[in-house]
Amino acid sequence: MTISRPSLKALAVALALASVAGAALLLARPQPIESAVLGADWECTRTALVLTSCAPRVQEAIPAVETSRKDAIRQTRG
Repeated sequence: MTISRPSLKALAVALALASVAGAALLLARPQPIESAVLGADWECTRTALVLTSCAPRVQEAIPAVETSRKDAIRQTRG
């Protein structure tokens, strides 16, 4: 049984493809950008240096009443 080894050309092609794929992933990652036109209530991202999307900033919900689970169980049991 003969085991063939990949040629130097095949290794070079595989390395080039892996490099291109890595560069594409780095460029396609969403990057946060500042938009002075929309103001502080908006959050914008740019993907692949071409597509820009903006959405309203999400504010954290503040609970009206904070209770722990133990307190809630004690009240229902009597």
